[in-house]
Amino acid sequence: MRLYLLALNPTDSVTEGFLPAAGRLGLEVTLLADPAHAGAHRELCAALPRVEVLECDVRDFRAVLDRILTAHRPDAVFTNSDHLQVQAALAAHYFGLPAKDWTAALRAKNKAQTRRRLADTGADTVWAAELAPERQATDLIALAPPYPCVLKPREGVAGEDVVLVANDAELLTRCAEIRSRRPAAALLVEEFLSGELYTLETLGDRNGVRVLGGFHTRLSPPPYFIETRLDLVTDPPPAITAGVLAQLDALGVGFGACHTEFVVQDGRPRIIEVNYRAIGDQCDLLLEDVLGLPLFEYILRVHLGIDLPADLGTRPGRHARVDYPCADRAGVLGTAPGREDRLLDGGVRIDYRPLRTVGERHELHHSNRDYLGVLRTFGGDRAAVHRAAEEFLTDRQWSITP
Repeated sequence: MRLYLLALNPTDSVTEGFLPAAGRLGLEVTLLADPAHAGAHRELCAALPRVEVLECDVRDFRAVLDRILTAHRPDAVFTNSDHLQVQAALAAHYFGLPAKDWTAALRAKNKAQTRRRLADTGADTVWAAELAPERQATDLIALAPPYPCVLKPREGVAGEDVVLVANDAELLTRCAEIRSRRPAAALLVEEFLSGELYTLETLGDRNGVRVLGGFHTRLSPPPYFIETRLDLVTDPPPAITAGVLAQLDALGVGFGACHTEFVVQDGRPRIIEVNYRAIGDQCDLLLEDVLGLPLFEYILRVHLGIDLPADLGTRPGRHARVDYPCADRAGVLGTAPGREDRLLDGGVRIDYRPLRTVGERHELHHSNRDYLGVLRTFGGDRAAVHRAAEEFLTDRQWSITP
């Protein structure tokens, strides 16, 4: 069977998750890669005998169709990229293959459409307004935004250029800053939803949606929204889960993997954004380890038209957290711990992976692009998991020279 996998830049989710899972399923894989990143994908896939990498303008669904039509007959078309869900869904539909509804994928990606759909269906109403690239930021002032509010790219990812603004002057200043970096991007300003931030991780087939669990997310201080720590929640409150699922249903979201971010406000969930893919930043790898299920294989099997088992067989009684040591300034990384993967006394495992090399210089992005590394800690005892993570973070040093 042939799997087409659409990708932009290489990610751990693809190279460590989906490609090995495809190998275990015995699939032939054609990775359609953005030309700017095809070389990097070829290097990473060099040792995988059943994977070929072809260059393609993967952002254009017509180019994707042309590439597939001139290569191999597909049995599945899939992507885990935020940017390519619509293209993959359209290509899969063209060939009559299982896929996400492309209109739902578009609603999830376009945050303004997310807000309109939730409001139109009565699922939730959040004050929001778009700013097209050709419009002036002063047009937003005339709408009297409810400060504090959040300004962000309408179709952004990774928390990039997401900022809290307190008044008209800040809104104009931040719009100018973002437009200096993204002159062609549409912006969205929306009501700030206060409350504890959580995620819900779901996986759906033609029979319905399964809840895998979620995370409690810790953020950096305002005005930015950098995720610094996530604690696994294996059994979210049923009423909160039902509320999130109802909003996803209103969006038409359900098939395949989905990562939804929401806050709990006045006892009810309010969606921040819907990422119609598996959670990233190595949390998906953690989920597979902690829950003890072949998560990546299940996701691919759904896109091959194979139903999920009645019992996913998740492993109960496990605790986990993910920490992201983060740069607080631009500069050269001077000192940092190397790769560590150890099983500690008491059955707690720590797995630290550096994301930057000592000696590298980086600018400050105020997003997850500032992560210096990823620490995954999990085990059967909650207190021992937290103690091991805190000791690791306290005992290691990260230094940046401006």
